[in-house]
Amino acid sequence: MPVLTSQYSAPWLFRNGHVSTIFPSLFRRLTVIANDRQRVETADDDFLVLDWYRRDAKRLVIISHGLEGNAQRPYVLGMVRQFGMDNWDCLAWNFRSCGGHMNRQKRFYHSGATEDLALVIETAAATGRYNEIALVGFSMGGNLTLLHAGREAKSLNPLVTAVAGVSVPCDLEACAYQLAQSENKIYMKRFLRDLKVKMEMKHRLYPEEIDVQDYHLIRDFKAFDDRYTAPLHGFKDAKDYWTRSSCIHYLSEIEVPALLVNAKNDPFLSEAAYPFEQAERSDNLFFEVPDHGGHVGFVSLGRKPYWIEQRVSEFINQYSAL
Repeated sequence: MPVLTSQYSAPWLFRNGHVSTIFPSLFRRLTVIANDRQRVETADDDFLVLDWYRRDAKRLVIISHGLEGNAQRPYVLGMVRQFGMDNWDCLAWNFRSCGGHMNRQKRFYHSGATEDLALVIETAAATGRYNEIALVGFSMGGNLTLLHAGREAKSLNPLVTAVAGVSVPCDLEACAYQLAQSENKIYMKRFLRDLKVKMEMKHRLYPEEIDVQDYHLIRDFKAFDDRYTAPLHGFKDAKDYWTRSSCIHYLSEIEVPALLVNAKNDPFLSEAAYPFEQAERSDNLFFEVPDHGGHVGFVSLGRKPYWIEQRVSEFINQYSAL
């Protein structure tokens, strides 16, 4: 499909990528109450925590959050609210170790853990309540969503009718180095600070196997993923992890309608995260590149203050059978 012309027009102040990125994190507050919180056991004696927002609809959207996020983040709840208004049930799930619940195993979550997303989909499908399921992911969750749709295209649950990814680091290696740039130090410091808390918790659970000595020397994702993510999840090193877990290599395999929205001024994304050629060759990938929006920002103010929610909902509804 050709690259889409975006209709998003950012207010003047929010044409700065950093402002668009930081503003929602600092100032957006949203309360949407889940009907139920479910703990699902995994095959490796671990668990996932799922938040359900039900309105007795026959269709469901499953929402995946970003790195060091959780199912209660405002960008997730904003999407829940939007789809609720459009008569969808919603399921927002927490990655392992997220959402206030430390998981049991040494491993935690990573950008290529499609087996966990698959379990969430199967859990939802097994309820027998839904005629169709859509998948939406933000940032790392967007990579996970598109990776699952492409890498598992032949085994994708038949109830899945459409997928969408927002602010997706499609090429993990290139985006890891992009975040390591000096202008992005504020974001990198925050991610590493939050991850430090988790690794210290893991160290207390597995003191002989997870070492946090000299953690302060870790300055970027290359060092973190080499030391923790890769060995804990069966990868050779950070590069192996990034290569095998980047959705950029699987976008052409997607067999359901897929929307990817990456702003041109997203400070997290490198040039490699903009798959123009794949979109032009694909029958199913719709790539939209607004000039502005930052990372998971897309502020529009007014009655509907976050454009991305309406855009994703519009796309998913376009391919809904109901």
